Amino acid sequence: MDNLPALRDIHLPEGGVPFFPLAYGWWGVLAAVVATVVLYKVLKMLWRQSAKIYARRILQSYKHDTDLAAAVKMSEILRRACVRKYPEAVAVSGDDWIAFLNDKSSWKLTGSAAELLKNAPFMVHKSYDDEDMQKVWSYCYNWIGENL
Repeated sequence: MDNLPALRDIHLPEGGVPFFPLAYGWWGVLAAVVATVVLYKVLKMLWRQSAKIYARRILQSYKHDTDLAAAVKMSEILRRACVRKYPEAVAVSGDDWIAFLNDKSSWKLTGSAAELLKNAPFMVHKSYDDEDMQKVWSYCYNWIGENL
């Protein structure tokens, strides 16, 4: 017996096969991609915040110090933070260093406090006011807050 003439043809839906709704597997792939992007953004934000928190925590330990070693450490921390974000800052020194820092911040460091920050690594004995030391500390703290 020949059943071939009794079979009907395959009928496709009118307008073709729709793209939506997606199959469950595609929803899983889409969710994995979105989760990966979100995780990357969150980790990047945490990495940036951790650098800022670390630098500020170290600076906090020098808040009430008035000796020359604290000024040197503050200068060092500021230089490291600056080089981390602005690699071109490696070659900047002297008055250009203070100008570079002031350009990158809404706070401006001038006068004897700027001289202290600029010359602290090269000073042999204390030749500055305690008020200048507090200005340098505040400037470093705020510069790191704005730039890291």
